[in-house]
Amino acid sequence: MIAEAQTAFRSFPWRKAKRIPWWLSAAVAAAGLLVLMPLAALLVIAAEGDAEIWPHLIANVLPASTVDTLALLLGIAVLAGSMGITTAWLVTAHRFPGRNILVWLLPLPLAVPTYITAYIYVELFDSAGLVQMALRDLVGWKSRSEYWFPQIRSLPGCILVMSAVLYPYIYIAARAMFLTQSASMMEVARTLGASRLKLFRIIALPLARPALAVGLSLALLEALNDIGASEYLGVRTLTVSVYTTWLNRGSLAGAAQIACVMLAFVVGLILIERYGRRNRRYALSPKRHRIVQPVPLTGARAWVASALCATPVLLGFVLPTGFLLRETLRGGLFDQFDADFMAHFMTTIGLSVAATAAVLMLAILLVSAARIAKTSMTKGALFVAGLGYAVPGTVLALGLMTPLVGIDNAIGTLWRTLTGERIGLVLMGAAGGIVIAYVIRFLSIATGSLSAGLDRVSPSLEDAARTLGSSRREMVWRIQIPLMRPALASAALLIFVDCIKELPATLLLRPLNTETLSTLVYTYASRGRFEDGSLAALVIVLVGLVPVIQLVRSAEARPRVEDAPAT
Repeated sequence: MIAEAQTAFRSFPWRKAKRIPWWLSAAVAAAGLLVLMPLAALLVIAAEGDAEIWPHLIANVLPASTVDTLALLLGIAVLAGSMGITTAWLVTAHRFPGRNILVWLLPLPLAVPTYITAYIYVELFDSAGLVQMALRDLVGWKSRSEYWFPQIRSLPGCILVMSAVLYPYIYIAARAMFLTQSASMMEVARTLGASRLKLFRIIALPLARPALAVGLSLALLEALNDIGASEYLGVRTLTVSVYTTWLNRGSLAGAAQIACVMLAFVVGLILIERYGRRNRRYALSPKRHRIVQPVPLTGARAWVASALCATPVLLGFVLPTGFLLRETLRGGLFDQFDADFMAHFMTTIGLSVAATAAVLMLAILLVSAARIAKTSMTKGALFVAGLGYAVPGTVLALGLMTPLVGIDNAIGTLWRTLTGERIGLVLMGAAGGIVIAYVIRFLSIATGSLSAGLDRVSPSLEDAARTLGSSRREMVWRIQIPLMRPALASAALLIFVDCIKELPATLLLRPLNTETLSTLVYTYASRGRFEDGSLAALVIVLVGLVPVIQLVRSAEARPRVEDAPAT
């Protein structure tokens, strides 16, 4: 009887579903190779470089760039981490004036790119900026030597600017964890005499450590990816060194060698993130329990809490957005909506839409394959796909350059053999390199979102479809994709806006005479006329608000549970 049951079980259709068809295996392998291709090319370029480059880099470039990069990342970790954790705890655990509005406003700086914020802060706080000019007129000072004012074009200024924009990564992660922590645990600690500060320090913060490690690593990876802000503020990070060594000094091998050092920073950040959430897993109880009730603050404490939460919003969103709106209105920049601006806008939209569609298709293939068969190949492909976001755009562009040129040459040779005509650069000449860079960089956003969405679906639903005779293709098309629609929509929004904001890869891989909104803003800023690019910067910010608001809405609508037993 048992033998017959085992035979029948092995013969059921879902057993066949553990194997994936060859074309899906090929697609999964191609996705993994696509991400690994620029990294492998980067290592080859660095290895083939002149041996004399290394001594020059070690003596003149790497020491200062490494120190600046380490100092920048450490400063952002402290300042952005303090902003994100403090504001998340205050709005979650307390009630004070403006709290309900600040819950919605605190994540909004995510919509403002770091490079745009840097340009605005220079326009406002530099020696020739609006603030110091107004200060000199008010007091009667004639020159800069008669008073002291903090230098915005400095390492501390860069830390402040980036922290004001990147703290929401930590805030969102910390608030999500604070909302799910046990109310009973907090109350027991209170009855044992723990103060609010001690309650936060010994219970809430340690329990939120895994999420904080993820949020902090994302913020630091974004800082490492930045080129516009750090270059404009005079901080020579490794990213800036790659850019200047490649383009200004014409040394591709030297840039590749610096990029390899950057990859060591990326690996270090990933290891720190893994260490921060080691052996820490939390599962939410399926039952609804009493949620943690915020404690009202009164008197001076209430207004201090309001000021602490309002300051990051002011620095990271209100000030930059208000400046852009003011310059756009004051300069009559709405007249820039001419044919050239619309061409740049449509180029931006076209590249972002193409990359978003390609990312979603690849992500569906990867996630579906991993769902059908949890093999080492599918698991490995998902892991490799997650590496793309960790690779800075400058490094990605450098690694893609040689393979894309080689592919273009092969296509040109084949076309000339078949037709006798020249076809030119297909990928690099038509901005295909930018789309490929976007796909590699943002593929992990889609795979992570779709995996999380599909994990909520019971496998028994797919098993039932298989027993009713559904093919693998029908199961993916008629069951998995409809169930992943919310995750697909949120992933599409995030990827689309990230593509619009991406500067380093776009700047380095764009064809001649091709501008996107981000490169248009960079061009104006590099010429010392950033205010003329305020309209393009404002459009980037307004488009970026859509997914951020949707993210806040979904987070605030998520059910709250009290008990989250560790597993």
